[in-house]
Amino acid sequence: MRTFFILSLLSLSASAFSTIATHAIDPLWPQFRGTGSRATALGSGPLVFGKNTNQLWRVEVGPGNSSPCISGGFMFLTTHQSNRLWTVCLNRLDGKEIWRVAAPTEKLEPTHSLGSPATASPATDGERVYVYFGSFGLLAYDLKGHELWRKPIPPPVVEFGASASPIIAGKMLVQVCDQDTGSFVFALNKLNGETIWRRERPEFRRSFATPYVWTHNGTEELIVPGSIWLKSYNLSDGTERWSFSGTSRVACSSPTASEFMLFSASWNVGGDEGARITMPNWEEYIKAHDLNLDGRLTLSEMDPGPVRERFTQVDLDKDGFVTAGEWKNMAEMFLKAGNALVALRPDGNGDITSTHLAWKSTRSLPYVASPIYYSNQVYTVKNGGLASAYNSTTGNALFQDERLNAPGDYFASPIAADGRIYFISDRGRITVLAAESKMRILGQIDLQETVHATPCIVENTIYIRGETHLSAFREYSAPNL
Repeated sequence: MRTFFILSLLSLSASAFSTIATHAIDPLWPQFRGTGSRATALGSGPLVFGKNTNQLWRVEVGPGNSSPCISGGFMFLTTHQSNRLWTVCLNRLDGKEIWRVAAPTEKLEPTHSLGSPATASPATDGERVYVYFGSFGLLAYDLKGHELWRKPIPPPVVEFGASASPIIAGKMLVQVCDQDTGSFVFALNKLNGETIWRRERPEFRRSFATPYVWTHNGTEELIVPGSIWLKSYNLSDGTERWSFSGTSRVACSSPTASEFMLFSASWNVGGDEGARITMPNWEEYIKAHDLNLDGRLTLSEMDPGPVRERFTQVDLDKDGFVTAGEWKNMAEMFLKAGNALVALRPDGNGDITSTHLAWKSTRSLPYVASPIYYSNQVYTVKNGGLASAYNSTTGNALFQDERLNAPGDYFASPIAADGRIYFISDRGRITVLAAESKMRILGQIDLQETVHATPCIVENTIYIRGETHLSAFREYSAPNL
């Protein structure tokens, strides 16, 4: 039965490839977290799988943290190999490489030790594939791998590298570029790369979160997480609709929503009450530590501790010195930062911090993994493997801080399919929960491979990118005769 199934898929694959680049192909998982960035699949995903168990294929793709996107029989991802950055197209039915194209980079951006210069996930509209590399900018290819346009962007001013993925919104491609100085978000014509609008975000510092399009009541809002503030922009022209204050000083997870509520989680060190990082008064500190009396601070002039450990964050322009303005800017961020999962009501205008908050939770917060809305509930996972679920309307905790028995950090965002929620740790431990009001583990799988990328599910098959390999798993059943 397994052989018959695979041969059937491959015969379908040959037919699909015969029309490559001549017809639009239905995007099945078009961008980071799938259709509408909701992290929810049509159909179901496997429950029993693992190495040599219900495994369709496993291929080496090289290092990278980007998630795949899928159109028809084609799968796209980015990778970092041989000191170059590649966009790769695979046959999703057997994992074989169809084409790869190198980005025209001159120098690779610096990244976090757990990061990669191939972290942003590609996006596809079924006719083109779009990629963003912090080391170069945006690139668009047709389904044969021919470059259609390019949009060079200076590398981000942040030592951890870029992470936010491009998203498709109708005829536009949207990219956020938050960094320690010179932050902005812009929308391009996806056909030719021309800028439709651009909005500067000077008050924002580094952020690694992918934006989200919230559709409700016939309205489309672009929701962009950032340092201290969560902001909404009119998708059509980029004008600001509203802002919500009190988020963490670094945004890592992306929002999600129901038709009636927006959900956003943010956590970072120093934002919890009782564990807040504070900075000394500048005038007193500079007087005691400015050894060469030049009115600035170097790393060696600062006392050991949490502020010195974040010297590169305080030093906005990366010139090796901290000035009074940079010091006071960071002190204000530490003071205003707030860690929470928040639910916001729609139709806001201006500052909605005190008017549109429906509920919030300050316990068991995710760091990088985005929250997921599914079946009228909001699910989160905290590093260490602690899962929580909330009634999306009231915010009542259905369960909180429940152990998944899968320790580790959670960089991949959870995804859902057919009444199941899939969580995956950086150690490659997958936990499948029932999407219910009580914690119930349906199954656990150990891939025995590091996983940072968010998986995707298409046509009952789950695709998981590990440290250097991409794998496809599907449970088999006899056809109805």
